[in-house]
Amino acid sequence: MVNEWQMELPKLVISVHGGTENFKLPSKVKQVFSKGLVKAAETTGAWIITEGINSGVSRHVGDALKGRASPYLRKICAVGIPPWGIIENQRDLIGKDVVCLYQTLGNPLSKLSTLNNMHSHFLMADDGTVGKYGNEMMLRRNLEKYLSHQKIHTSRYYEYFLLRTRLYKSFVCFETGMGQGVPVVGLVVEGDANVIPMVWEYVRTSPPVPVVVYEGTGRAADILAFTHKHTGDTG
Repeated sequence: MVNEWQMELPKLVISVHGGTENFKLPSKVKQVFSKGLVKAAETTGAWIITEGINSGVSRHVGDALKGRASPYLRKICAVGIPPWGIIENQRDLIGKDVVCLYQTLGNPLSKLSTLNNMHSHFLMADDGTVGKYGNEMMLRRNLEKYLSHQKIHTSRYYEYFLLRTRLYKSFVCFETGMGQGVPVVGLVVEGDANVIPMVWEYVRTSPPVPVVVYEGTGRAADILAFTHKHTGDTG
């Protein structure tokens, strides 16, 4: 990615997890989420990683990037990693060394998803399945692990991100330590049952990956926040 797309190595990776189906966020909650995410990414030179589709939490991330105050600010790299088998208008993306015009308007009756056009880069995971999520997570975690082993001086960026999130009462932070190289932070917004084992994997990794849970967004995020509040350091 650095060689082919001339991307700068990130100082921080913010891996956003949540629901793939559309869900509403209260206007104030969405405003806080958007402002905090963009500010953290701009200030630290972070990569934001999502599924990259035009629905669910990826769409909310796209809306946050769309609402930036100025297009002349530092470019934010938002990397979408969706399964190839769920993408609408796949043929538009096939080619080598060509510019592809992708149609982001999908068929409302289709169960497939279009890509979110506010993401800057995409990596597709293809295991031959159609209409199913899950196979992309191995690629995503492998990328995060690879980046976490790239040596850079990042402690102040990492600390800034965690301090910024603590300023918002809606955030609950699992402080689980910091590895060497590029720091990776998980961010949970809403989400289904598949998000919970992903958080468990993050915090059980050695070294653990910190996870920020946005309380008040519903479903998995609220369950995790409730559990954390009532177990503390003993759970």
